[in-house]
Amino acid sequence: MSDAVSFRPMTEADLDAVLKIEYAAFSHPWTRGIFLDGLGKYQIWLMFDGEQQVGHGVVQIILDEAHLLNITVKPENQGRGLGLKLLEHLMSRAYAASARECFLEVRDSNTGAFRLYERYGFNEVGRRRDYYPAVGGREDAVVMACTLVD
Repeated sequence: MSDAVSFRPMTEADLDAVLKIEYAAFSHPWTRGIFLDGLGKYQIWLMFDGEQQVGHGVVQIILDEAHLLNITVKPENQGRGLGLKLLEHLMSRAYAASARECFLEVRDSNTGAFRLYERYGFNEVGRRRDYYPAVGGREDAVVMACTLVD
């Protein structure tokens, strides 16, 4: 990882590059339509390491609450602290937009993401049974929440 990690809002022109990362990272990725729909509704941020796009994140803000909808780091760039940098950026943007609490759902099997969220300060507050599609069926979501501070 270089010292030049940067962020910028996503535009429609970024869609193909975002989908390439999304499809490499997840067995059940977001679709082109979901991202297109989200451009008008959510804050969608791209993360770059130098000139290389290495991730993206999506946060919805409603009044004083944020909902982290998607956080993705390119598989070959995982394990280098980029997920935490992206999460910190998304949470700071949510706070700047007046959110004071953030919620998220994470797959029960995604222990790496669960640990990342715990490290940031999220706590488990519930479960959603059979929330996610999974190979051969459905998978529970762990619901987590965090108070946002400046």
